[in-house]
Amino acid sequence: SPPGLLLLTSFLLHVEEGRASPTRLVCDNRLIHKYIREAKDMEKRAGQCQALPPLSCPVVLPLVDFSFQQWKSKSNETKRREILCDLALLVGAVAQAQGQVTQECGARQLSQLYRHANSFLLLLQTFSWEAGAWEPGCSPCSLEQTHVTSVFLTYQKLVQGKLSFFFHELAKDSCS
Repeated sequence: SPPGLLLLTSFLLHVEEGRASPTRLVCDNRLIHKYIREAKDMEKRAGQCQALPPLSCPVVLPLVDFSFQQWKSKSNETKRREILCDLALLVGAVAQAQGQVTQECGARQLSQLYRHANSFLLLLQTFSWEAGAWEPGCSPCSLEQTHVTSVFLTYQKLVQGKLSFFFHELAKDSCS
């Protein structure tokens, strides 16, 4: 089955009339563990591609490391917006890298990464909370990278860190 299909299917099964319920998607913690495994696998497979040359034009990646104490003090809406900013920047970086990588193995891995990251981006954009729709004008902390594997590592850290903790908080607050 195509990557991201499980995420999309979960989303479609839990859409209420005109509104997505984020909490119903996070109550099964096996899903986030699956996404973490997939992110690690993608990074590992990209690292196994032979002789991936550095990117000729650096890509701008979000800095996804965070302080757990600061993260806990933020509202769910603030966390969601921060993750959206990170994902939007990451999806753009993947698209830019795709245009530069001609090697089949690397191109295939980048295509899979793009689908996964974009699925999360689209999913989080549809969640309806008190603060209204997401505006794309955010500017997360970032850095330029020329190594393709850095793109995969950034995605893995984002899923394993902010997304995982975000889903855990939603589950803790909303799942019985």
